[in-house]
Amino acid sequence: MTETAPTPQPDLDHPDSPDFPLDMAHSSFKLRLSWQSVFVGLMFVFMYLPILVLVVYSFNESAYSASWEGFTWQWYEYLRSDSRIFAALRNSLTVAISAVAISAVLGTLMAVGLARYRFPGRQLYLGISYLPLIIPDIAIAVATLVFLAAIGFSLSLWTIVAAHIVFCLAYIAIVVSTRLADLDRNLEEAALDLGATPVQAFFQVLLPQLMPGIVSGCLLAFVLSMDDFLIASFTAGAGATTLPMEIFSRIRTGVKPDVNALSAILIGFSGILAFVAEFVRYRSEAKRG
Repeated sequence: MTETAPTPQPDLDHPDSPDFPLDMAHSSFKLRLSWQSVFVGLMFVFMYLPILVLVVYSFNESAYSASWEGFTWQWYEYLRSDSRIFAALRNSLTVAISAVAISAVLGTLMAVGLARYRFPGRQLYLGISYLPLIIPDIAIAVATLVFLAAIGFSLSLWTIVAAHIVFCLAYIAIVVSTRLADLDRNLEEAALDLGATPVQAFFQVLLPQLMPGIVSGCLLAFVLSMDDFLIASFTAGAGATTLPMEIFSRIRTGVKPDVNALSAILIGFSGILAFVAEFVRYRSEAKRG
């Protein structure tokens, strides 16, 4: 006599069960989705509402930003004739471009060396090289100032560049290291087997694959350098005023609409850089896929 297998009983508590009440499933999903939407909305409001208020008040006709008195472009036009702002912007661009250019070369070589070679003290050097990522800016600023005073080096615009290289180097190196970890090392070995020298394999095989990571790291370091106030204020010499230092000196007497306008421009510029970095990352992942 053949025994028939028992018919499985439906799990009424599981949402995928055909006998599960549909209204209960829909209400649970709607409740969960509603809480997620509220949370995400509150986070966006918390992060971006102050920026939106700043941008709106940059068009305020009032000279003291205390109340809305009408729409105007005059504060943006005022910035065009502000020589101090342009001098500070020129200094900030000089510092950021110089620090990022030097850090891109050193950071890429450091990341490749730490990933591809084994040498005594490698782990110690690896830990020390990333210390600027976790050390407070005030500690870096004071240490740099004490070091420059100890060797008798006079402060100038280039001492700011030297101080910025310290943290830009670490940021670029860690981004390049992340990119390097995902690459196939067999491509370099194949190039060496085909007769390429190690230098040729680096420039013709490895470097093109690292370029998206290098560009992303450089954009990140550039924004951080342009935004830095604390380290620059400690290491700046006479006349070496960067843009954050100039903005800080102006808001000490109250936030004026021209500062709001300048901040809105910087926010837009930062957004463009973020878009470029994301576009480079997307193109790199698309090519790899």
